[in-house]
Amino acid sequence: MKSIIHAAGLAAGLGLLLSFSAAAHTPQQPPHQSYSEGDLKLESGEVIKDFAISYVTHGKLNDAKSNAILMVTALGGNHHRIDFMIGPGKALDPDKYFIICTDAIGNGLTTSPSNSKSQPRMSFPKYAMRDMVESQYRLLKEKFGIDHVIAVVGPSMGGMQALQWGVSHPDFMDALVAMVPLAKTPAWSVAVVEASRKAIMNDAAWNGGNYDAPPEKGIRLMRDILNLISARTPDMYSAQFKNGMDALPWMEQQETAMLKAMDANDWIYQTWAYERHDVGTTPGFNGDTAKALASIKAKTLIMTGTKDLLNPEFEPLETGKNIVGVKMMTISPGTITGHASAGGAIAADVEFLNRETAAFLQSVRPGAAR
Repeated sequence: MKSIIHAAGLAAGLGLLLSFSAAAHTPQQPPHQSYSEGDLKLESGEVIKDFAISYVTHGKLNDAKSNAILMVTALGGNHHRIDFMIGPGKALDPDKYFIICTDAIGNGLTTSPSNSKSQPRMSFPKYAMRDMVESQYRLLKEKFGIDHVIAVVGPSMGGMQALQWGVSHPDFMDALVAMVPLAKTPAWSVAVVEASRKAIMNDAAWNGGNYDAPPEKGIRLMRDILNLISARTPDMYSAQFKNGMDALPWMEQQETAMLKAMDANDWIYQTWAYERHDVGTTPGFNGDTAKALASIKAKTLIMTGTKDLLNPEFEPLETGKNIVGVKMMTISPGTITGHASAGGAIAADVEFLNRETAAFLQSVRPGAAR
């Protein structure tokens, strides 16, 4: 078995596995933008009032509007989530593509329980993964006049949205790139996000969602359950900490970083969408997940992480059996970085994701450069 990764590399930032706190936005980066969609009707029949979707763009949309790629983000993440794949010479090269990086409903930038003036906190309506997709679809159609994209790309919950895009709008894209995704959230993943949510909701400071300061105990425990246990692997801890007790002060540092990274109610709402997801419940498929996946027309690349303890490998591997012509890959074969393989902090995994995604996109649309 190949070495997982040098311990120094691990220490450099693996706590940010789902990009809860991306690097601070700098003046050199594309500006934050927001598009107002008015009231967003949800598939439940409820409405998010005064809805606005947040996003950034990289590159330039060509005159034919034929060089766009949509990036969708992970649970708790934002438009910076796969910055490690965006840039000159990287998989999502702004010299070739126009990359639209979106913020999902409930991440604190797009309309969320934490920033909604008309439906604040726990009065915010529950939404589904498909509602995230429809908000992005409206952005592309209404704001940019885009009728087709080269690809939809995303990690974790972003990978889940990518697959849903392929089911909901099968003719809208040439390709899907889904990293460590799920097509239907299995019981294990439901249990993990439920435990992370209970950690917050059982903290007295949460106060039914009406807190004045972050419910610190609950957020620290949530961070431990999801990011520091489920999104990593035992092998990674062994590589990073020769003395097991050294993990404790590191964990405390990671917990502290989380306190200002994401609002507790926002987390609760996104996990509700996460655990209920199933492409089979898309209208027209009557709960048949396999049939929904078989309807995907886009060329699809699914990449999994060895020993993924959040989105277990067996689910995306089963998913792939139902998608015509799918390409399945293990991220950095021989390493054991689990869900963190798509986190952007491990050099070998970053190199793998950029190389394989670039090659896949080039095979899908050889003339995609503007």
